[in-house]
Amino acid sequence: MIKRKHSGSDLTIFSEMSALALKYNAVNLSQGFPDYDIDDRLKKLLCEGTEKNFNQYAPMAGLPILVENLSEFNLKRKISVSKENITVSPGASYAIYTALAAILGPGDEVIVLEPCYDSYVPSIEVNGGIPVYVKLKDNFEIDFDALKQAISLKTKAIIVNSPHNPSGKVWRKEDWDQLANLISNTDIILISDEVYDLLTYGERRFYSAFQHPVLKEKCFSIFSFGKMFHITGWKVGYVLASEELSRAYRRVHQYLSFSVNAPAQYAIAKYLEIFDAEENSKFMQQKRDFFIESFKELPFTFTEKAEAGYFQIMSYGNISEKPEKEFAVWLTEQAKVATIPISAFYHEPSDSGKIRFCFAKREETILKAVEHLKEFL
Repeated sequence: MIKRKHSGSDLTIFSEMSALALKYNAVNLSQGFPDYDIDDRLKKLLCEGTEKNFNQYAPMAGLPILVENLSEFNLKRKISVSKENITVSPGASYAIYTALAAILGPGDEVIVLEPCYDSYVPSIEVNGGIPVYVKLKDNFEIDFDALKQAISLKTKAIIVNSPHNPSGKVWRKEDWDQLANLISNTDIILISDEVYDLLTYGERRFYSAFQHPVLKEKCFSIFSFGKMFHITGWKVGYVLASEELSRAYRRVHQYLSFSVNAPAQYAIAKYLEIFDAEENSKFMQQKRDFFIESFKELPFTFTEKAEAGYFQIMSYGNISEKPEKEFAVWLTEQAKVATIPISAFYHEPSDSGKIRFCFAKREETILKAVEHLKEFL
């Protein structure tokens, strides 16, 4: 019998809850994928990519047109990059895994800030590393004292996620400054999961680790076109890193995927030329606000609106005292609305009475969920 090489579940919580939603014909507000249509221009550009014969292997680091347009796109938001800093990847989860594979040796420690996305720890363990857990504060802000205490001579990397899943919190420049003060004189590498970079709301602004004058030399900043353009099924992302770290990343990448879907790279490159990032952000903020307004008469509560991303955390203490996983299953089976328990984002699940809803959905989907909840609750 083949033994599992990591501590993760055989079926992720996202797959589990989506399967449960399908079984009970529930409205799926669990997994983070949109159910609305993508921009028609993207569809046409994908067809154009095949018609222009972008149908064979792309260069290992990415199509030149995409790399060039990414340089220009990032320069507009004050992130200066060259082609040596950019590697296109088949999705962000792949990029995180490959970055870890590029730097980890047996027994190296990687600090993980919890709650965290569930792919981090298995990626660390499969690559021979040891996860070291640091909990965020109750408001999901970083506890720098706890982080400092967790750093040891074995610490090889720290994984940071901003904008954060599941909370939607966004790191400020001051947060990055504090992190830089902790690791600037060490060999610690930063792996920065920044896939919701373009989906920040109100006055909150995104700041990349690769913008930071100190951290840019020791980080992998990882992005997702799936989240940027609401095309999660395309599985295309990109990595920004120094020339040295990019070379280390590509040494592994070339033997895993080697290259990424060429027609999709072409379509994304051309779409970047007409893409309106501000309108994109407003579009998703409207969905967040519609979700919150629609839920206001339900007995869920929340402390603050998500600053970014696809998700809103809510408390259910007014409804039930069930543990989070049990409550999420119960809600799916009985109320026909699927969510994700926040406890699933911790290596040792603890119950705070909170669940995560995905608001990257059509208004009809949100209203249907509200209707089900009103009838049940």
